Amino acid sequence: MPSLVENEDPQQNKEVAEWMRFGMRLGVSAALHPLEYSKVLIQLGYEPIAAVPGRSILGRPIMVLPNIFQYAGHIRKIDGFYGCYRGLTPKLVGSICSMVLSEKIADRLGLKPLEEPKDDVNLSDEELYFQFKHNLKRDIVLSVSGIIVSHPFHVISVRMMAQFIGRETLYKSILGSIAEIYKSEGIMGFFSGLVPKLLCDVACLVLTSSTVFMINKYAVKDKLGRQYTAGFTQFAFSSILYPLNVVSTCMAVTGSRLMAGQPPIMPQYSGWLDCFNDLQARNELKRGSSLFWRSAGGFVKPTFRDNRGYVPMPTLAKYQ
Repeated sequence: MPSLVENEDPQQNKEVAEWMRFGMRLGVSAALHPLEYSKVLIQLGYEPIAAVPGRSILGRPIMVLPNIFQYAGHIRKIDGFYGCYRGLTPKLVGSICSMVLSEKIADRLGLKPLEEPKDDVNLSDEELYFQFKHNLKRDIVLSVSGIIVSHPFHVISVRMMAQFIGRETLYKSILGSIAEIYKSEGIMGFFSGLVPKLLCDVACLVLTSSTVFMINKYAVKDKLGRQYTAGFTQFAFSSILYPLNVVSTCMAVTGSRLMAGQPPIMPQYSGWLDCFNDLQARNELKRGSSLFWRSAGGFVKPTFRDNRGYVPMPTLAKYQ
């Protein structure tokens, strides 16, 4: 009698393993959502806790803003434990839609994953280049289609979190948020901030993949070294392209009826380039890039106070 192991379908096992890994990623994403929530508010320029005197690594006196954990603690203090997970549901829904539909789109375009990735040592230069080109094409299709499919949910998630600034309740549920965006901005409102996000992710993917391919081909041969090289290269390009991430977050909110997307908190931008130029003029393109050691470079003294504490109002270079 054949065992169950012999009857198992390798392709089915592979799909189950992929879904298990995807489920684990969703779990980690959900667990770390309070930190992502804090980062989004920082990217929007919202600093509810005043900076305190401190010192830099070199001992120079500076003004220091709260780190990401202190920021998340402030959100919990105001909205409670469950309030720290505002915006999580649309983010998870967007991730699931992205995973399912992007894979189907790639398969339809004939970009299925290579069945048996071979060791580089056994491949010729032509085979190496073909493997690199195929994987890069597939990754670009997965990235672009995944971002486009999930972006409406990303906009809803960001706006749910941005409501913390003005204490609005316009974005409570996914369906209610869809109705609010369509009523106030039309179809294009669901794709606010899409262009800089696409540029950031696709450019990072292409630059990282191409650089790692060249380094592995001519310099690094051992497997462990290649892992470190890939991680460092991706981190380097992500840091360089990070300003586009900040611009995308700001554009996802601007134009809405939220206080976070209106003056004096945020100027009315005509497009993402206008947003980029304004943040560059204020030296704030790196908002949220440092999560643990945050110096108040562009921080200004709070101009008013409410029952939640100090609420800094940034200087808007666009209106000066």
